[in-house]
Amino acid sequence: MDEREEEPIVLRPHHLLCTQGYSGNGYSTEFVEHMNEVVERLRYGDDRIRITFSTDTLCSCCPNKTGEDQCVSQDKVKKFDGKVTEYFGIEEKEYRYREIIKEVDSKMTSDIMDDICGGCSWYPVSACKKNIIGS
Repeated sequence: MDEREEEPIVLRPHHLLCTQGYSGNGYSTEFVEHMNEVVERLRYGDDRIRITFSTDTLCSCCPNKTGEDQCVSQDKVKKFDGKVTEYFGIEEKEYRYREIIKEVDSKMTSDIMDDICGGCSWYPVSACKKNIIGS
């Protein structure tokens, strides 16, 4: 059996929120299958992550990705990332997912969540708010 450590999952800042609210829906079958694997590992397995301010592990299977650090919703995703970074002091470095999630969630309010995620098409139909702040 190969005992090598897996590489950290690479996440952009706003995907710290998306992975918490994820409930099995997505842009395509391939995206959903990939998201299921990533979220499962983050929640129950090796939770080492590296934050990037560019395309990440989740973007790799997204049909909206048009290139490296390029998305059809580029301005919107950069805005989401910027707000998460500003509110929670997220830096481009390695974290433990479950530790950083606890820290982010402890500081999250309904107003902050609405400010960050209000422009997201998944926000009204996801479990983000319920999973992060309980309402």
